[in-house]
Amino acid sequence: MTESPARRRFRRRSLAVAVGLVLAWLVPVTLMGLVTGYWGEPGEGRPRGVMVTLILGVVTAVVLAYLRISRPVGDLLGAAEQVATGDYGVDVAVRGPRELRQLTATFNQMAARLAANEEQRRRFLADITHELRNPLAVLQSEIEAQMDGVHPRDDRHVASLLDETQRLGHLVDDLHTLALAETGRLVLQQETVAVGVLVEEVMGRHEAQARQRGVALRASLAPELPKVWVDPARIRQVLDNLLANAIRHTPAGGEVLVEMSASLGPDAGDGRWVRCRVTDAGPGFREDQLAHVFDRFERAGDSRGSGLGLSIARDLVRAHGGTIEAGNDPAGGGASVSFTLPS
Repeated sequence: MTESPARRRFRRRSLAVAVGLVLAWLVPVTLMGLVTGYWGEPGEGRPRGVMVTLILGVVTAVVLAYLRISRPVGDLLGAAEQVATGDYGVDVAVRGPRELRQLTATFNQMAARLAANEEQRRRFLADITHELRNPLAVLQSEIEAQMDGVHPRDDRHVASLLDETQRLGHLVDDLHTLALAETGRLVLQQETVAVGVLVEEVMGRHEAQARQRGVALRASLAPELPKVWVDPARIRQVLDNLLANAIRHTPAGGEVLVEMSASLGPDAGDGRWVRCRVTDAGPGFREDQLAHVFDRFERAGDSRGSGLGLSIARDLVRAHGGTIEAGNDPAGGGASVSFTLPS
């Protein structure tokens, strides 16, 4: 690591302090010895050799303490200056006293997190720019084609424009929800809801899309499900995202199954919870994808989704105090996402 100006200034100042401390102790002792005759010829009551040895020992101890502390502190100071400029690629050598080693290790962990967050931010900006550019490019090219007379201005071509505007609208809504969740400003308008009715309502909204793709929707609702205290609009958003993903990845002739059941909470005394499981008949999650399915923009290579649906579903479920998990159905092999909500 190149030594920064701040680090050099620190080394000079700390050396000056060390020398000053030694002189502040040595000069008065020497003067006192000269005045009292202590530094005269060796004799009874004047163990000059012992005193000289003591002085040299103190000087050596001060110098060694300076070397042991000033170098690690100087390294930390230089690294902190580097991080302040936005360069998070630092790794300070862990050395010195125990407290200083602990401070250095904590600093390195902080720098690593900052570097990871910066990389995530850059990827997010690149991904969202790509996601916004695609529908805008389709809209522009289709409008220009109609204006030039290449495509007629009929319902079929206007419907394609409407599809892209809806896609943009969903993306903007998803980004808004994501921003609210990450900044802690997501406000829930909670009320007591019969979640089975909510599921049937959302499934009804996806019937046309499923029928168009040749996919069957089926619900399996346990009797006497407890009501839940939730924001119905946000839970609809969760179900919308899960159903849209399931329908998109299910081939024609396949089935999407939505199961609702009651379960006990994760801890004793939590009472009854409601569990919802959405399973598709697609290829399922790849093994290397399972650990990242709830990350932003994580999606299959052939998917036209934004890659934000599962990330938003996770944030909304957690905001309600629930849990969410993803895996593959052991029976059919399709993707399966389930979430629980406290009643």
